[in-house]
Amino acid sequence: MEEIFQEIEQCLGEMIQRQREKVLMIAMRFNPSITRDDLFNPHDIVELEQSGLFNFEDGILAGLMSAQMALRANVFNKRRH
Repeated sequence: MEEIFQEIEQCLGEMIQRQREKVLMIAMRFNPSITRDDLFNPHDIVELEQSGLFNFEDGILAGLMSAQMALRANVFNKRRH
């Protein structure tokens, strides 16, 4: 079971990293001076707030991160009990 968890964790981590890069590249098309830190508050950048493409891809990133957190919480809870 531990090995499966590690494989899933690694896969999700890689997917999240690729999606973060994709979101940053899309954001930089709208504003080349955007930094990774700016993406923590994209609603502060009008071009990003109004972009359906950016919001769609950012939503995929949020979903992947939620899946990773749910997996970790599930495994953590099983280890505690």
